[in-house]
Amino acid sequence: MSSIQNTGSSWEQLLAIAQKHTSARRVRRAGQSPSTAPIPSSLHKLPPETKPPVLLYRDTNSWCPFCERVWFALEEKEIPFETEFIDLSNKPKWYTDLVPTTLVPAAKIEGKLVYESKDILLALEDRFGQTLLPEDPESNAVTRQLVEDADKSGFLGAGYKLLRESTSDPQVLANLQAEFEAKLDEIEQALAKYSGNYFVSSFSLVDIMYSPHLDRLAANLPVYRNYHIKGNPRFPHLNAWFEALNQRPAYHRVKSDPITNNLLLRRRWGAQPIGNLLPPDAAHSEAIEYRAEAAERLSNNREAAIGDILKNSGVQALAVNGDTSAIAQAVDFHLKLLAEYLLNGNDRPLPWGRVGGKDNADPTIAAVGAITLAYVRNRICAPRDMSAGAATAFRAAADKVLASLY
Repeated sequence: MSSIQNTGSSWEQLLAIAQKHTSARRVRRAGQSPSTAPIPSSLHKLPPETKPPVLLYRDTNSWCPFCERVWFALEEKEIPFETEFIDLSNKPKWYTDLVPTTLVPAAKIEGKLVYESKDILLALEDRFGQTLLPEDPESNAVTRQLVEDADKSGFLGAGYKLLRESTSDPQVLANLQAEFEAKLDEIEQALAKYSGNYFVSSFSLVDIMYSPHLDRLAANLPVYRNYHIKGNPRFPHLNAWFEALNQRPAYHRVKSDPITNNLLLRRRWGAQPIGNLLPPDAAHSEAIEYRAEAAERLSNNREAAIGDILKNSGVQALAVNGDTSAIAQAVDFHLKLLAEYLLNGNDRPLPWGRVGGKDNADPTIAAVGAITLAYVRNRICAPRDMSAGAATAFRAAADKVLASLY
């Protein structure tokens, strides 16, 4: 891996170095959730002091696949937009009064309220041009019908029925798997109808309708049911479709990573993994652009990160007489080690002497470091906090620093 040399020891220096090696930036939202927000890639197209034509209402955690559909389309169509985040566990009354379903996503398109992800996608096409629908009338009609049918195809229900089944009866699980595979066979056949690797002749709203859910199922099933969609020879067209999606920059701006998706399933449903919940993923862990993005996010948002760790990780129990100042200092130190490692990798040794030596470290500092690094590794959520590639690099670096220090 190529490295970045001459890393400074202050957060300000680390941030400046990271920002030289990544163009990724986010808006800081002090005291709000989330504490940062992505900047739409097309926002620069607006004249100064001009309000974006679209206001997207979406979930604070960036977990909702239906919100991801709309975000994906906005990025693909390069429509400037702004975002209002809705806490799904405590929806504000103004939102439940505004949106009849009370669900996300919803959007105001030039002031007009639209809700339900499919309806928003079609409204964006009607208002801003059919870049994600074929111009040919016959193909356009076929594509619109595929969009209408996507949520009725049954693949999503069959997939999550398999994931959520509580029994360990192998016959029951085999039947559910067969039911799900039959739905995947239908998707495989649909993809085979056209040349190219998308549902119709070119990338369209149909691909956007399917991508968030298939992404999640492809991540969850290997860990929770030992079943693989990706790499499965039964689904060559589906695997080619995943590869084609992976070439689209907008997809990388909105997608999550497999570990986030797997941690989410356990957190939301209490699902118990039968495989490795935190599988190693070397795809992006050594790419300097992703490492730099992760270091930029950590350096630029360190105050919120430290506050979250002190409040929720359990390190506060190590405080003496309730004084968390020393604990906060140790948390800060280990996060800085992580940022330094992200920027330099294996090309510079980790500073054992600064923690008293690997074999003679203060046990409280060591405990704080272990808790801090393990907590942030599992806490990072893509794309809420950073892109999927950066999250992969972040987790790999946290594991490396944790193993090296302790």
